[in-house]
Amino acid sequence: MNYFVHESSYIDDNVAVGSGTKIWHFCHIQSGAVIGENCSLGQNINIGSNVKIGNNVKVQNNVSLYEGVELEDYVFCGPSCVFTNDLTPRCKYPKGSENYKKTLVKTGASIGANATIICGNMIGKNALIGAGAVVTKPVKDYAIVIGNPARQVGWACECGEKLNEALKCAKCQRAYAEKDGNLICNSST
Repeated sequence: MNYFVHESSYIDDNVAVGSGTKIWHFCHIQSGAVIGENCSLGQNINIGSNVKIGNNVKVQNNVSLYEGVELEDYVFCGPSCVFTNDLTPRCKYPKGSENYKKTLVKTGASIGANATIICGNMIGKNALIGAGAVVTKPVKDYAIVIGNPARQVGWACECGEKLNEALKCAKCQRAYAEKDGNLICNSST
């Protein structure tokens, strides 16, 4: 085994875990899940059946990733953030996994503590979701969103800093441009 699993955690059959990944206390990884390399899963994490997690992902304590959720590389999930997979759940009328809504969190996105991601939405590359935000619609690449419902209040650099009005990062000096309501990076460091 080239990854770490705390003795209090459970990993079902038919799970793939990448090299260097650490799975801490009281986690449950369900059948069909795929977890990439060098990930960190904090305490009390539930990874649902068939969930896909990329490389270098960090999931903080008390997060459940339900079937239908996919996290690309370098995604950060803050403590107790919430994902859903059914817009109209009823215990008496279960829909089955084939009817779950998909949620994709793209490379480099960060989700703040206690944020809620309503299923069927995509979180764009390097987007920044504020703590406690409720995401009810897709989030653009590099967008900063806050509130309930979440609304865009600015743009974030790949490094995580808020961009100035000229769409330049004061920390790493990356420059961006807005095109058709989306942000594109013009330079790299």
